[in-house]
Amino acid sequence: MSDPIKVFGNVGSPYTQKILSLLRYKNIPYTVSWGDVVQNLSFLDIQPPKPVLLPTIVLKDKNGSDICKTDTTPIIRYLEDIYKDKSVIPNSSVLRFLNYLLEDFADEWTTKYMFHYRWYFNEDAENAKKMLVLQHKIDIDDESMNQFSDVIADRQINRLWVVGSNNDTANLIDQSYKRYLLLMENHLKHLPFMFGQRPSSSDFGLYGQLTQLVGFDPTPRNIAYKNSPRTVSWVNIMSDLSGLHDSGGIGEFFGVKGNKSDNKSKLNYFDDHDYGWIDIDNIPDSLIQIFNEVGKVYIPCLIANAKAYENGDEVWETNIDGSIWKQKTFPYQVKCLNWIKDEFNKLSANDKKTTLDLIGGSGCEDILD
Repeated sequence: MSDPIKVFGNVGSPYTQKILSLLRYKNIPYTVSWGDVVQNLSFLDIQPPKPVLLPTIVLKDKNGSDICKTDTTPIIRYLEDIYKDKSVIPNSSVLRFLNYLLEDFADEWTTKYMFHYRWYFNEDAENAKKMLVLQHKIDIDDESMNQFSDVIADRQINRLWVVGSNNDTANLIDQSYKRYLLLMENHLKHLPFMFGQRPSSSDFGLYGQLTQLVGFDPTPRNIAYKNSPRTVSWVNIMSDLSGLHDSGGIGEFFGVKGNKSDNKSKLNYFDDHDYGWIDIDNIPDSLIQIFNEVGKVYIPCLIANAKAYENGDEVWETNIDGSIWKQKTFPYQVKCLNWIKDEFNKLSANDKKTTLDLIGGSGCEDILD
């Protein structure tokens, strides 16, 4: 595919940032158009997808026709089939499943952190409503900016209950976010990425949400800078991994003499599929601890949501980490649960056992049958 991929998104969209970082890492040519997706597509006579999501990517099919794709998890798998180098899917079937589960946690639970902090607190909402307008049109006049800002804020604040953000759940979200930052801080002491020396699709999912939590919204940014400097630095590094290789570190810039035996020809840029992943027998406890958080907060949410959907309930509540969680039933997360189960059921009996041995007791096993 010689034509650059067209990306339509927004700076304040974590999923847009997820895909852009991945494209840079895999050295896939692309262009990005900021602003209103439907309007930008109409300029090119491209029919918008249904539903329109951020980001929307446009690429050519085998016949040279434009095709639109949304939803970042399947987009990444689609791109993996086309662009084979620098894969972001681990080669081990067990790691591949764990990566899928962690990416889903990033997309569906850590986004609750982002949405909560952005619209629950006045300072953050005042910041977001103006920035989101200006990122569509930087030279908009003040009167129009204020008008559109209020429209955005009203719409988004009224949607807080959809993702479960309310007075009853605010402390649970806050505590989970702070634990998550400490878990990231601990893991990044041992490995630069979730599953080894190279990034996986779950790294990009986590990164996408963190671009907003660390770089856009004041309250979670302050919490992150206070509690997890490694996570803040990791977000900055993840923004562009186009030249990532397996060497480097503290060197002559800091007055440390380099090793003359080092040879640039030995650099590995992770073009092959096998190099740089952790061994299944040496998974660090820091990664298992992250899955404990997945099992503690996200899995009960998936289970309760699926039961409510099956029963036809519009709203559900359950106990998560000792607190009541209440939100609107979300059909898409029923699909997420089923997709996780599908991925698990692709594993052999031995790989299923290995997986359960690794994350059994975390709560994640409650959906793996």
